[in-house]
Amino acid sequence: MEYGLLLLVGFLAGTIGSLVGLGGGVIIVPSLLFLGAAHVLPAVSPQVAVGTSLVVIIFNGLSSTLSYMKDKMVDYRSGLLFFVGSGPGAMLGAWVNQALSLAHFSLYFGLFLISVSFLLMLTKKSTEQSKQKHFRMMRTYITNEGDTVTYGYHPVTAIAISFVVGFFGGMFGIGGGSLMVPAMILLFLFPPHVAVATSMFIVFLSSLVSSVTHMVMGNVQWLFVLSLVPGVWFGAKTGAWMNKKLKSKTIVLMLRIVLILLGIRLVIQGIS
Repeated sequence: MEYGLLLLVGFLAGTIGSLVGLGGGVIIVPSLLFLGAAHVLPAVSPQVAVGTSLVVIIFNGLSSTLSYMKDKMVDYRSGLLFFVGSGPGAMLGAWVNQALSLAHFSLYFGLFLISVSFLLMLTKKSTEQSKQKHFRMMRTYITNEGDTVTYGYHPVTAIAISFVVGFFGGMFGIGGGSLMVPAMILLFLFPPHVAVATSMFIVFLSSLVSSVTHMVMGNVQWLFVLSLVPGVWFGAKTGAWMNKKLKSKTIVLMLRIVLILLGIRLVIQGIS
């Protein structure tokens, strides 16, 4: 019964994570802690919840990436460049998670995510030209609505930002997409669909690295992993399918809602 519940949690995490590019840890980590506290599952520490989540997110990222590959929505070159920063950041974050009390980090990070959700309300058009002057690597993409979008970044800036993203992803067990997708949309003008698909590719790579750190530290409950992975795998396929059917504005709106909910949850966690 309890492991059937984990299957459902995995499906929900995979669907939401793949739909808006957040990886699914935002559902898995609090679910494991809550179900443990309610004595539905064996209780686990926050470190084990994070480590278990990161192992599961590997399969979420892989399933999502394979789905998005078919529609050529993944920007592999950008994803690999961002991973140069997010990979080491994720390893450092996983190590810090082991050593620190996260109460204050949860509070400030939650407030920051809520602020980012409101920043996504701002229009990009007024700043597109000024930002594009600083881009060294440029890309073009035709959206579902038939619009041609130009986006890009400076490699050094992209690596620095992705390092910070990877650090928080490894520390909180959320895969890093909660920061990476807004950064790609706001700072680098990525089309939302490409941002989500590329984020899931980065989430796959980063989780692969940071989960190894947690495995070495013994922070993985493998029975939970086996129960969560099937739901996450098919949930990721479902989220990717839904993403392809939605307009760019709808993707951004859903991302904002998830960021606000995640931010509120972190604030409550930080002050409780």
